[in-house]
Amino acid sequence: MSSISDTFWAGRRVLVTGHSGFKGRWLTRWLEALGAEVTGFSRASGGDVRDAEGVRSVLRRAHPEVVFHLAGQSTVQSGLADPAATYAVNVVGTANVLQAVRESDDVRVVVGVTSDKCYLDQGLERGYREEDRLGGFDPYSASKACQELVIAAMRDSLLAPRGVAVASARAGNVIGGGDWTPGRLVPDLIRAALAGEPLRLRAPDAVRPWQHVLNPLQGYLLLAERLWEDRSFATAWNFGPEQSDSHPVGWVVERLRSRWPGELDIVAGDRAAVPEAAVPRVDSTRAHTRLGWNPPWDLAAAIDATAEWYLADRDGRDVSLEQIERFSAR
Repeated sequence: MSSISDTFWAGRRVLVTGHSGFKGRWLTRWLEALGAEVTGFSRASGGDVRDAEGVRSVLRRAHPEVVFHLAGQSTVQSGLADPAATYAVNVVGTANVLQAVRESDDVRVVVGVTSDKCYLDQGLERGYREEDRLGGFDPYSASKACQELVIAAMRDSLLAPRGVAVASARAGNVIGGGDWTPGRLVPDLIRAALAGEPLRLRAPDAVRPWQHVLNPLQGYLLLAERLWEDRSFATAWNFGPEQSDSHPVGWVVERLRSRWPGELDIVAGDRAAVPEAAVPRVDSTRAHTRLGWNPPWDLAAAIDATAEWYLADRDGRDVSLEQIERFSAR
């Protein structure tokens, strides 16, 4: 198993778009713990990837050497509620970031984070591979497929000739402390538990490939390190859990329930007409073999760490850093 390099990141100038989001906060804390000089850009800090000049401005100010592009609209439900904004943020926002990179003399590596939902649902029993067809039956999924096309086109025609190595990273169904996104299973469960209210479970039998947020983040960091030295890594990458960690929603709820002090009431909710793949699973063989990516936490460990985070009577940043240290030591 490959490990993250302390020396590579020490003093490295890094821009993280979407740094105030769930994944972005964890990645920013990890990078800072590694000694990187991190600049964040998100709506929480007054930035918006739909604002091309605002994106250019932060690159001119921060002079990043590595860019992690995580900013985006992140749920199927939000995409259905506001499809135009979803395309604007995920597709146009990505083009704005890559155009600003094109105009920069500093950036050498870009990792654009999309989603496992970028694949067209073809009902495959095997996991989707990086060369499989892209697409989507809902605005969010389709926007992620479009985002992949933007990354590939701008990489091959505009950025590779400038010596910038660009890759895309596809992962989904991550859990972990600090996620409060409405419509996601764990945040909804935690909110209900803290409020003493029952959780309305929409699809308890739906199977999803769950993993802790640190698993794919480890992959993103390893990928950026390889891209720095070898442009053959400038392609698409899946970062998904093993098949053994694909479990029904109800299984995950019961596991969390067993680790929560007190009652967690679950009631059956109406099944919303949300078009999603039954089992959107990806094949991560490329990451395993070429990056040496074999994250240490299985789903049981992920759920334990998630419960620990929400139950901790300490600052969330401190708990996150402790878990990053424990994860990295495995």
